[in-house]
Amino acid sequence: MSTLAASLSPPVAAPRARPRAIAAWLYAVAALILLMVAVGGITRLTESGLSITEWKPVSGAIPPLNAADWQAEFAKYQATPEYREINAGMSLSDFKLIYFWEWAHRLLGRLIGLAFALPLLWFAVRRQIPAGYGPRLVALLALGGAQGAVGWWMVASGLVDRTDVSHYRLAAHLCLALFILGGLVWTARDLSALARDPAAGPSRLKPLPLIALCVLAVQIMFGAFTAGLNAGLVTHEWPLMNGRVVPQAMWSDALDDPFAIHFIHRWWAFAAFAAMMLLARAAKRAGDRRASLLIHIAVGIQILLGIATVMSGVRFEPALTHQIVGALLVAAAAAGAHAAGRRA
Repeated sequence: MSTLAASLSPPVAAPRARPRAIAAWLYAVAALILLMVAVGGITRLTESGLSITEWKPVSGAIPPLNAADWQAEFAKYQATPEYREINAGMSLSDFKLIYFWEWAHRLLGRLIGLAFALPLLWFAVRRQIPAGYGPRLVALLALGGAQGAVGWWMVASGLVDRTDVSHYRLAAHLCLALFILGGLVWTARDLSALARDPAAGPSRLKPLPLIALCVLAVQIMFGAFTAGLNAGLVTHEWPLMNGRVVPQAMWSDALDDPFAIHFIHRWWAFAAFAAMMLLARAAKRAGDRRASLLIHIAVGIQILLGIATVMSGVRFEPALTHQIVGALLVAAAAAGAHAAGRRA
């Protein structure tokens, strides 16, 4: 343990540091998180999230193995409000399908934890973590552990008095996942710069990129609210909403009203678009044309997918792709903000 602690603290010198290898590992973990976001989207769109009613971080990795186990899990689900009020009469075979997606989502979370923790331990023991990066990597690991707890906190909100999860907790779960994704991309880019130039310091988050990222974060939060309240279903029209520019909504309770949530998410998208354009310009001025191009592509496709999702009545394919491209936009925005704050 003393070796691990010493490795995770900024050493006086790190002659065996391997920033390029660590950056490649972080990009691989970021790719796994993108996959996790996709599976999470499938879980949400198939209404599978409440099919597993217990949180067993270790033993829960093993699915039911025989008929008796399946009947026991099904009986637990039948005691939930979602089953009684929405899915009463569901067959065991239908239950197995929704159970699979929730189980796959949780299993992937466990695999991501191992994919981060074990290489981190390896690099630390071998003293290959560059000076100053140990605490940041440990913080990312801690955030990953917190994400698992937030995921259960979200699921638990739908097991007693509700037929779905709290949209506030859903937003917390999604936003934390994308924050971790951005942190991984940012740290990987810092380490890549260090691999190219041993004198390179960490990039700084400048005011304009910070504002742009905050605008994007608001849009992501309202996107999660939209999913949690099924607010995408209140209309299939665009740009009008049921023949109106501004819908009839409970504006005094806007954060809980599906019409208000949908309206805000629909039009804040263009504030996010403008913020991303400014961020892309900042990245281009800093010399990173690739990050600038990725931001342009991702934000343009994302807005078109949002419109397609609404006009299709929230069909599975555009809705899922909308969530995946949203995560890719976060990664591109993190890269752009990093480029804009890179030190000479």
